[in-house]
Amino acid sequence: MSQKTETTTDNVLYSAQVRHEDGRYTLTVTDLVNDTVQVFPVAKKAVDRLPFYLDMLKSKLS
Repeated sequence: MSQKTETTTDNVLYSAQVRHEDGRYTLTVTDLVNDTVQVFPVAKKAVDRLPFYLDMLKSKLS
């Protein structure tokens, strides 16, 4: 799987993290353009499907 790596000239606009703590999952989305952070609870089923969603997105962008 090929992946673009970040360089010092890249401008990160958004970042997202899925976290697991105490049996719960949360999605944290950081908007670096507007300097905001949003946190959402996420079901385990959605976390388990994340690789599928990422593959689907990748195939649409290729």
